[in-house]
Amino acid sequence: MFENIDAFVNRCASFTESELDIFHSLIDFKTVHKKEYLLREGQICDFEAYVLKGCVRNYFINENGFEVIIQFAIEDWWISDIASFHEKTPSKLYIETLEDCELFFLSYENKEELLKRVPKFERFFRLMVQKNLSSTQNRLINTIAKSAPEKYLDFIKLYPTIPQRVPQHYIASYLGISAEFLSKIRTKLSKQ
Repeated sequence: MFENIDAFVNRCASFTESELDIFHSLIDFKTVHKKEYLLREGQICDFEAYVLKGCVRNYFINENGFEVIIQFAIEDWWISDIASFHEKTPSKLYIETLEDCELFFLSYENKEELLKRVPKFERFFRLMVQKNLSSTQNRLINTIAKSAPEKYLDFIKLYPTIPQRVPQHYIASYLGISAEFLSKIRTKLSKQ
């Protein structure tokens, strides 16, 4: 059960069997059905979740009432509301499963305990935050500087399996364009 998550954390640092046993004792495995909310706006996010199986989305609702997708998380990705999790403030986000999922959850308290008992995990989580910040920065630059077709091609590189797994209007939301415009882009690219 822990094989995938152990491989993931060992990419950032080398952990002993006993250190991984401590990690395993502090994470909770849950099966969550499709279309369930892990977090709603206004709640305080009390977890960081690793996706063992399935697809999850992280989004907010803008001033016009439209959903704006911030992130998809698929196998071997983590998802949370970092600001709410660390600052203990109400979330502005929703986190919802798009497929039946198998997830490992790490609570704030258990993360603190893990960092106290296995200090090497500080490096792991620092690298995760750096990767997240880099990804967020690249997404911001792409949103501002690239055309819609370029953004779609970048999306396909980042998430090659997502178009077969989620409705097209979710991809359009992530890209900041209408579903109709995305359909035109896809048609045009398929003819090239």
